[in-house]
Parts: sequence; structure tokens; C-alpha cells
Amino acid sequence: MPAVGAQQLSAKTGFLVVLLWALVLASAFGVVRSTHEARARLNQLEVMRREAAQLHVQWGQYLLEHSAWSAYGRIEKEATEKLHMTIPRGEQLVMVPK
Repeated sequence: MPAVGAQQLSAKTGFLVVLLWALVLASAFGVVRSTHEARARLNQLEVMRREAAQLHVQWGQYLLEHSAWSAYGRIEKEATEKLHMTIPRGEQLVMVPK
């Protein structure tokens, strides 16, 4: 009878060892997968940061262009040259009552 008990204990131990090895392998695959996903997300973050920096530079260029197009001197030049507008003289001014 003692041999049967030892054999059952050995079978349980073997099953436990196989189960633990399977859990260790599953854990290792989980670590590999999560590491790969973290690196992929980090690469995506860096791409988005570069894109944000590029958009920030482009926005600054648009602000400069906007200020150049809306400068008072440029508007006055366009009004006089293209629209033939002039500053009215005193007698040309008309006061509108309230």
C-alpha cells in the first residue's frame, strides 16, 4: 500500500510541476506582449509629439503671415493703389446726427 500512496503523490507533484511551468510560460508570454505593446505605444507617442511640434511651427508661421497681411501700412497701400481711396478733406466730411 505505501507504494501506491507514493505513486499518487508523485503523480500529483508531476501534475503540479507541469501546471506551474504552464503558468510560468503564460506569464512570460504576457510580459513579452505587454512590453511589445508598450514600445509600440511609445513609438506612437513620439510620432505624435513630432507632429505636434511641426504643427506648432506651422501655426507660428500662419500667425506671422496673418500679421503681415493685416498690417496697417499694407491695408492703406492696397486701399490707395487698388481701390483709389483717399483720406477725405475737411469739407468732404459729413456729420450724421443721432
